[in-house]
Amino acid sequence: MRRARHLTALIACLCLPASAQATQVVKLDAALTPDRLGQAATIGFGFHITTTTHGVPAPLTGVAVSYPNNLGIALSGLGLATCTETTLEHSGPEGCPTDSIMGYGTARAELPVGTDIVDETGSVTLIRGPSQNGHLALLFYTNAETPVSSQTVLPGLLLPTPAPYGGRISITVPLIEGLPDGPDVTVTELSSTFGPQHLTYYETVHGHRIAYHPNGILLPDHCPRGGFPFAAELRFADGSHAVTRTSVPCPRQPALPG
Repeated sequence: MRRARHLTALIACLCLPASAQATQVVKLDAALTPDRLGQAATIGFGFHITTTTHGVPAPLTGVAVSYPNNLGIALSGLGLATCTETTLEHSGPEGCPTDSIMGYGTARAELPVGTDIVDETGSVTLIRGPSQNGHLALLFYTNAETPVSSQTVLPGLLLPTPAPYGGRISITVPLIEGLPDGPDVTVTELSSTFGPQHLTYYETVHGHRIAYHPNGILLPDHCPRGGFPFAAELRFADGSHAVTRTSVPCPRQPALPG
């Protein structure tokens, strides 16, 4: 009987899908554009998820991206207007005020279909949502057209976090249904800018609508030793989590005349 129970357990383990046995591996990228101390910039961040078994990772359920301290986000001039999750779900970013858009990016997802893996890529629009309990709310609107049309809103918040970071962007990733009776879709890549790059806002002056670019996120006058630190913690539906870190090198100081 004991040998029979062991054999049954072994067969059950062998029949588990590959994603359940896989260990998620995460790579974090970050950038500051332009990288000039004391000047306004756009933050860029993104992550890429793979597995040690080269299979489909477990579905992603949450991400927390920590960004450097002493960034002038409050003075960035970004997100002067807000948009609701309901508006996004019904009308997309086109239904939101132009001045609520805070960045753009891309996303990629994978779905196991039999022995094949179907890839789906889409665009990301970062939009300011109504504040929650005094915290700046962010809405990541993802829009994929092929092979399946899919639109999803990932809600996020700007929250405090201990040094050496100045705060973190906490993003909730809802489970996305795949084929009927099949596994959920897995988000494997997400990247976004947070800043004035490619943004145009409008203001009315003396009855005329004038286009302008928002200021951006002010970088400090001094770079921390080792560069500007970023970190990301990802949570998965199988109960696992992964932590990864990176840093943006300190900008080169311009040479003095002569």
